[in-house]
Amino acid sequence: MATAAHIPRAAPPDYFGAFVPDGLFRLGPTGRGALCGLTFAVKDLIDVAGKRTGGGNPVWLEQQQPAARSAPAVDRALGAGATLIGKTVTDELAFSLEGRNVHYGSPINPACPDRLCGGSSSGSAVAVAAGLADFAFGTDTGGSVRVPANFVGVHGFRPSHGAVPLDGVVPFAPSYDTIGWFARTAEILGAVGAVLLPQQPKGAPITKLLFARDAFALVDPPLAEELERRAAPWGPHTGVDVFAGEDRAYLEAYRVLQDAEVWQSLGDWLTANRMPLADDIAARFAGAATVTPDRIAEYRPVRAAIRARFKALTPPGTAIILPVTPCVALPKNASGAVIGDFYARALRLTAIAGHAGAPQVTLPLGHWHHAPIGLSLIATPGSDRALLDFAAALAARG
Repeated sequence: MATAAHIPRAAPPDYFGAFVPDGLFRLGPTGRGALCGLTFAVKDLIDVAGKRTGGGNPVWLEQQQPAARSAPAVDRALGAGATLIGKTVTDELAFSLEGRNVHYGSPINPACPDRLCGGSSSGSAVAVAAGLADFAFGTDTGGSVRVPANFVGVHGFRPSHGAVPLDGVVPFAPSYDTIGWFARTAEILGAVGAVLLPQQPKGAPITKLLFARDAFALVDPPLAEELERRAAPWGPHTGVDVFAGEDRAYLEAYRVLQDAEVWQSLGDWLTANRMPLADDIAARFAGAATVTPDRIAEYRPVRAAIRARFKALTPPGTAIILPVTPCVALPKNASGAVIGDFYARALRLTAIAGHAGAPQVTLPLGHWHHAPIGLSLIATPGSDRALLDFAAALAARG
C-alpha cells in the first residue's frame, strides 16, 4: 500500500492557489484497495458527480449542470480507498503550458514562487508539490502533466493514449488527449497506475535504455550537461536520434493536427459565446480556426511515419531518456520572446509521446540553480506498467 504524504500545517489560506473557487470539498472512499489512506485532487476538466466542471472559464462554468456521474478514473480512485479533496485550477480551456489563469489567478509554484508552475494541469501539480494531496489527476495533450510536474518537482505520468477512459473529460484534441497523474513519490505514482490500468499486462520489464541525443540538443546547454550527468547513475545507455533531423515536422504536425481537433471540439461553443479570453488564449484559438482540410491531409501521414519510427526505436523492454522541458520553470515576468522560444522547443519534446500515443514518466531530480529539474522516460505504447515499475526501481536506488 502506498504511503500518504505529510500535509504541511503552514499551508496558506489560498492553498497556493491550487483549487478553484468553492473547489475544496471531501468525498470519502467507496471501497478499499491500494490507495487507502491517500488523498487526491482533480483538474477542473474532469467530472466529479454532483459538481460542475468549469474548464478554467467562468462562462463555461455557468453553462454546466452538475455532473451526473464521475469520470471513470475518479470512480476507480475512490473505489481503491482514496479520498477526494477538491477540484483544481486549469489554464483556461487547457490551451497553455504556462500555469496562468486570468479569471481565477495563477497557482503558485511551491518550489520557486518567483517562477511559473506550468500548465495546463497547473493546480493539480501545485496541490501535490505543496503536500495538499498525495496524488492528483490532470489531463495531458501536449505536455500538460509532464511540463508542470517538471516545473514544480514532482512525479508525473502521461499514459498510453486510450489506456485510461476519457469519459467525463472535456474534450480538447481527442487523438492526443489523456488523463495523467501527479504524485509525491514514485511508489504512489505506481499505485495509482495499478488502479487505473488494471487490464493492461505488465509486459517485458525495461532492461535497455537509449539516450535521445537530438532531443537534448534542444535544451539550454548548461542544463543539458547537468541532466546528462544526473542520468549517468541510471545505467548504461546508447545514444539515439529520435527526430532523425525532422524535429520541425514533429512540431508542425502537432500544431496542425491538435489545432484542427481543438477547433472541432470547442469552435462552435466559442463562436456562439463571445466572452473574455486571455489575449494569448484567444490568439491560439484564432489560429486553430484557420487550419484547412489540406493542411490536415498533409500532416496525417507525417504523424503515421513518426509513429512507425518510434515503434521501431522502442521494442518491448526499451525506454528512451528524454528531457521534459528545454529549460527550468519560466520566470513569472518572462517576456513574450522567451515564452515563444519555450513553446517552440518544448512542444517538439512533448510531441514525441503525443504523436506516438506512448507513455512517458517524469522523474524529479532535485534542484539546480534554485529551480526543480527532472528527466523523463518514454517507452512503446502499452508498456505503462513496466515503465512505472522501472521508475519506482530508479527511485528506490536513491
